[in-house]
Amino acid sequence: MPVPSSNIQNSLLAAMPVDVFERISPFLELMPMPLGKVLYEAGVRLHYIYFPTTAIISVHRLLENGSSIEIIGVGNEGLLDISLLMGCDSLPNTAVVHTAGHGYRLKAKILLDEFNASRPLMNLIFRYTQAHINHISQNVVCNRYHTVEQQLCRWLLITLDRLPSNELTITQELIASMLGVRREGITEAAGKLQRAGIISYRRGHISVLDRSRLKCRVCECYDVVKTEQECLSSNVRQA
Repeated sequence: MPVPSSNIQNSLLAAMPVDVFERISPFLELMPMPLGKVLYEAGVRLHYIYFPTTAIISVHRLLENGSSIEIIGVGNEGLLDISLLMGCDSLPNTAVVHTAGHGYRLKAKILLDEFNASRPLMNLIFRYTQAHINHISQNVVCNRYHTVEQQLCRWLLITLDRLPSNELTITQELIASMLGVRREGITEAAGKLQRAGIISYRRGHISVLDRSRLKCRVCECYDVVKTEQECLSSNVRQA
C-alpha cells in the first residue's frame, strides 16, 4: 500500500517532488530498527536505501585494532546511503542503529532511476549531500580541537534534535566508541553535566533536564551543523 505523504516522518522523503514520491511510495517498506541492528557492513554490496523516521543510524569506521569512530549520524532528516546514488555499491564503513525506532527502506535501483530522470530530485539530493559533507567536516574539527565535554554536548544536542523527547537510551561505552574517545572521558564529562543539574544519567539511560544550559556548554560546531540543516530545509521549501 502506498505511504500517504501526510504520514511521512522523514524530512527528505517529505521534500521530494510529488510525482517522484507518488512513484516510489508503493515500494517503501516500513521496518523496525532495533538498537544494534547492522544495516550494512564494510565491503558488503548494498541493495537498499534507508530513510529513518524515529530511529537514528550511526555510520562509523572500524580500525584494524577493533576500535571505531562515528563518521556521522543519520536520523529523520536524511537517508542512508548517499553513495548508492553516486555509483558506489559498497562502502568501507559500517552502519548500525544507535537509537531504536523505525524507518523506511527502498530498493536502491528504484531511487537511482528517479534520481537520474528527475532534475528537481537530483538538486534536492545534491543539497542534502552538501549538508552531509559539511556535517562530517565539522565533526572532524570538533574531534580534533574541542574537549570531550564539548563533544558530548554536541552529540547530545544533535541527537535530541532528531527525537521527540529529551530521553536517550544509550550506554557510555557506545557514546565513547562513536566519539572515538576513552570511556573514562565520557564518564567524567557526563558526571560534570549531572552534577550541574543539566542531565540525569543512570546506566543505559540519559535524560536532558536543561537543554538551554546544555547549549551554553557546547562548542560552535553544534550551531554550524544546525544552521546548515536549517538552510537546507529552507531551500527545500522554496524549491
